Amino acid sequence: MRVVVVGGGPAGLAAADAAVRAGAEVVLVDSEPWPGGQYHRGTPQRVDSRVRHLASSTVWAVEGLRLHVRRGPADSPHRTPHVLDADAVVLATGAHDRVVPFPGWDLPGVYTAGAAQALAKGQGVAVGTRVVVSGTGPFLLPVAESLVRVGTQVLEVLEANAFSTWARYPHTLANVGKLGELARYAGVLGRHRIPVRTRAAVVAAHGDDRVTAVTVARLRPDWSVVDGTRRRVAVDAVCVGHGFTPRLELAVGLGCRLVDGFVAVDATGATSVPGVYAAGEVTGIGGADLAAAEGAVAGSAAARAPEPPIAAMRAVRRGRRFAMALVAAHPVGGGRHGWLLADTVVCRCEEVTAHDLDVALDRGAADVRTLKLASRAGLGLCQGRVCGREVADLAAARLGHPLPDADAFHRRPLATPLRLGELADTPLLPEEDL
Repeated sequence: MRVVVVGGGPAGLAAADAAVRAGAEVVLVDSEPWPGGQYHRGTPQRVDSRVRHLASSTVWAVEGLRLHVRRGPADSPHRTPHVLDADAVVLATGAHDRVVPFPGWDLPGVYTAGAAQALAKGQGVAVGTRVVVSGTGPFLLPVAESLVRVGTQVLEVLEANAFSTWARYPHTLANVGKLGELARYAGVLGRHRIPVRTRAAVVAAHGDDRVTAVTVARLRPDWSVVDGTRRRVAVDAVCVGHGFTPRLELAVGLGCRLVDGFVAVDATGATSVPGVYAAGEVTGIGGADLAAAEGAVAGSAAARAPEPPIAAMRAVRRGRRFAMALVAAHPVGGGRHGWLLADTVVCRCEEVTAHDLDVALDRGAADVRTLKLASRAGLGLCQGRVCGREVADLAAARLGHPLPDADAFHRRPLATPLRLGELADTPLLPEEDL
């Protein structure tokens, strides 16, 4: 039996390990050159020698349980094509940073929190010398820690929500072992005298050819700006992160059912599509420990292990309680739309502004397809990966109701960019030996 695991982060590694221990032939397809994902970046993880690890490889299309793969660095013109047939597939494709648009967010020097952390952890590179970290969620804390380790002066960490919400979940934090982790981050910030300010955010960035300052403001619970609280801070970089957006291209391509923007799974990690399982951040954001536990459960089920991994299933239940608390404590407020000016770019690839989006909506665009054609939002290189979620939310706020096909921003027959020459030489039959 062949199990193909897509993604080499905590969920994918755990799934591959569980499946190979259950006796399956396992292929791990990982877009990164080293296993471990963002969480373990800089400290490559071990892959069981029985697992066939395809590093620097991407699944660009799926046809049922047949996967089309390209091997080689993403920018290489010499990537090799392969076709994999699987008896079961585990999707562990992870998530990327969600960033809400604000005036100046497209300036050089404005980084996603994940990109800043990747540069610090992976290459020891500091994105700037005077940096503000802003957004929502506990991920801001390890990002600040990573910046400090490479010599950055972190001026402040701005959390748009209030930490008081977590007071309702003390047992949840203790049960998943997060209290010690939070204490460690608090110690790092305290030693470097980095203030953490709640109900505050970067609401604008300023500069000509790159960011030189940001406007920070106090926020109401809905993220609207409190009048008279704006202040300007001189910086040479800013890191922003407002949660995460799951990478759903393959799941949507396979026809997996989504609930609240994530892949719906049962207790074994099975999706609505027979033979397809999912684990990690594509099923909900809850941290690396939850992702690894979900991977172990899904990998065992995909390989039809004779005994279920009881310990991992218990860890999943604990971790999902934490994930639910995370959603409750760190919502993204609708008042953020008030940060935008008419000329604020909402789709960077096609340089679509908030005004352009309004014009398209005024002309009758009421679904994703029409909105994309009328405004060009989501039609650029990233195909809506960065802007799609925010464009859909902004349109819903303007219309007064959600778009009927908001998930269409994840519908991409080609899950990753592909050259025309690569498309032309795609083999039709699976390879016996990679």
